[in-house]
Amino acid sequence: MLLFVVLGVCNGGELKNQFYKESCPEAEDIVQNIIWKRVSTNPTLPAKFLRMHFHDCFVRGCDASILLNSTAKNKAEKDAVPNLSLGGFDVIDEIKTQLEKTCPEIVSCADIVALAARDSVSFQFKKSMWEVLTGRRDGKISVASQALANIPSPFFNFTTLKQSFANKGLTLHDLVVLSGGHTIGVGHCNFFSNRLYNFTGKGGQDPSLNSKYAAFLKTKCKSLADNKTTVPMDPGSPLSFDSNYFKILKQNEGMFQSDAALLTDEGSSNIVDELVDSETFFTEFAQSMVRMGAIGVLTGSSGEIRKKCSVVN
Repeated sequence: MLLFVVLGVCNGGELKNQFYKESCPEAEDIVQNIIWKRVSTNPTLPAKFLRMHFHDCFVRGCDASILLNSTAKNKAEKDAVPNLSLGGFDVIDEIKTQLEKTCPEIVSCADIVALAARDSVSFQFKKSMWEVLTGRRDGKISVASQALANIPSPFFNFTTLKQSFANKGLTLHDLVVLSGGHTIGVGHCNFFSNRLYNFTGKGGQDPSLNSKYAAFLKTKCKSLADNKTTVPMDPGSPLSFDSNYFKILKQNEGMFQSDAALLTDEGSSNIVDELVDSETFFTEFAQSMVRMGAIGVLTGSSGEIRKKCSVVN
């Protein structure tokens, strides 16, 4: 465990286990109770919180900048194209409201996002699937253009993807492991329909896409212009957090170009083979999430503890 604490410190953080043990002992229970209650009636939430955490950490580090609202003078991250389909902000607000009643101005929104991702995925298993080190503080800056510049695109090829993760201090291994998050959630047609209808720019489909799967996707996404329809990224078990993503990837049924890209490099393709085993995937995912959760964190006296997650104090 020590390894991860040290990793956090390398990334500018002094994150630790049970950071709120003295200052707000009920904090983690409050988060888990609200998340589990909400997920029990809305099984699409784990994918949403996992994505929110990922999109938060890749822009300015894990500082809850994803939660800030735009103002008259500034378009914030949540209004950038990659984030328009995010959801679950109301649940984060519900948790923050409860925490502010219990221990005002103690628990950061950044930690709530990290805990919500873990607890929502963990609901299915009724136990914590990875450790969340806490002690993050909240950033005061959120700029839409930075989201566009930093969040990996579903259109990325292998080289661009690998670089995007390396820029955040994450390895090739982390890239493949964290892509496994696509085992839950949905994709919007407009982020992959070019692979069905116009892959070369002259029509035609992506030859690396399983033709049966392509035919299935065409029944859902009728044209390049469709930006409303969503399709499960893992059609076999779209609400179950499992290693099925890697199985379908090997059958050339990864939805996005960025999924298929993982098979175009020998190193990453070998990692895909290993992660088909669910026990290996769960172990590796837990470790990569700790590393991702430590990207560029604000700790100590940096940033602030927002009273309300959508606005700076």
